[in-house]
Amino acid sequence: MIKKFIRKILGVKDDGRDPTQPVILGPEEHKIDPRNVSRNAVTVTQTLQEAGFQAFVVGGAVRDLLLGVKPKDFDIATDATPEQVKRLFRRAFIIGRRFQIVHVMFGQDLLEVTTFRGNGSDNAPKDEHGRVLRDNNFGPQHEDAARRDFTINAMYYDPATQTVLDYHGGIEDIRAKLLRIIGVPEARYREDPVRMLRVVRFAAKLGFTIEPTTRAPIPVMAPLIDNVPAARVFDEMLKLLLSGHALACLKELRSAGLHHGLLPLLDVVLEQPIGMKFVTLALESTDGRVKAGKGVSPGFLFASLLWHQVLEKWNAYRAAGEAPIPALHLAADDVLDTQTENLALQRRIATDMRDIWAMQPRFERRTGKAPFKLLEHPRFRAGYDFLLLRCESGELPGDIGEWWTAFYAAEGGEREALLAAANARPRNGEAGQGRSGEPQKRKRPPRRGPRKGSGGEGGEAPAPQGGGEE
Repeated sequence: MIKKFIRKILGVKDDGRDPTQPVILGPEEHKIDPRNVSRNAVTVTQTLQEAGFQAFVVGGAVRDLLLGVKPKDFDIATDATPEQVKRLFRRAFIIGRRFQIVHVMFGQDLLEVTTFRGNGSDNAPKDEHGRVLRDNNFGPQHEDAARRDFTINAMYYDPATQTVLDYHGGIEDIRAKLLRIIGVPEARYREDPVRMLRVVRFAAKLGFTIEPTTRAPIPVMAPLIDNVPAARVFDEMLKLLLSGHALACLKELRSAGLHHGLLPLLDVVLEQPIGMKFVTLALESTDGRVKAGKGVSPGFLFASLLWHQVLEKWNAYRAAGEAPIPALHLAADDVLDTQTENLALQRRIATDMRDIWAMQPRFERRTGKAPFKLLEHPRFRAGYDFLLLRCESGELPGDIGEWWTAFYAAEGGEREALLAAANARPRNGEAGQGRSGEPQKRKRPPRRGPRKGSGGEGGEAPAPQGGGEE
């Protein structure tokens, strides 16, 4: 009785099950459609089994199969060592320092093969905060299951027998739509603080509820994420933003108190009407593109999330007497320097972000050859999509976006006519931003509709892409 009470206090699920013995589910119980299993995953498990090893599809792939979703990635778990796995496949590469894994390649398809991990983490090297630095201890399957993060990710599927092995009640939690960590939450988060980001992503992506004892330590332990290498944090943030549920993930991130140190500006942005609308529109558009199977630019995503921080600094530099364009570059430098340190933004992504931001003042210059030169910019489409978000959120007057939509779709003399019409308006009719970053109010002249076929109301205009990619 006392032992059961202590386990309950510590947040460890105690259902009387022997954690060394799995519940075995047959096809009639788990209802996994074998057609959803990757042919290459079947090849890998079959090759390992024929060589005398155990081999299973594991983790998120099993979770998705149980939910009736075809997984994007398939991970394999085996009792073969990395060296033994490597010898069985022509294109296999051992990677990793913290825990060695094998990447097996089939053309462009990559499968990750891991050896069952043992309960040797107590003796594994750790930092002063308890984060495991290296852990290449191998062990039996039941110990590997106990080392996995959440119950719904700790199940094993054997394509040969079409059976699922469940050590920690994962199938029950899937049916209850519940996210539960395996073991004592505080200890598991201390071992790997990235698990706090993962639980947020899974909850938002799957529409699951985070079990109370799993959620409770997160706000207190959130600062431990600062001790994780920035590159790992960036990878997890990218998974979160490209999950197809980015908006829900960021709201959950903020709710759990995990955004401090990563995206602390969310508190400011999501409490300002224009900032909140801008970020909401950007993430909704991104989510739509991901769900439709379209490409998304990480540079566009991060440019959207950090834009209002840039805007605030831009206005501050202008108020201090800097000219608008140099002020924008200084603001971009400040934000990128900070975020590169926090999130390890790759140089290519940072360059894309800088290009998108630097184009914004150029969209407001609709004179001479400037619009034609802007059309030739290699990142024009991303900058244009970004402009449309600014207009739709109310940050800029909508007619600027409408004009550029028409100009982008038009050809030859039609563009000259649009340019002449824009320059025929009073100079104070060119709307811009005041020092506060809010649109300047002005009396709008009578609206002139574009000619038919120009790409405006009377023609076919290109739809905004939102992700900055075709």
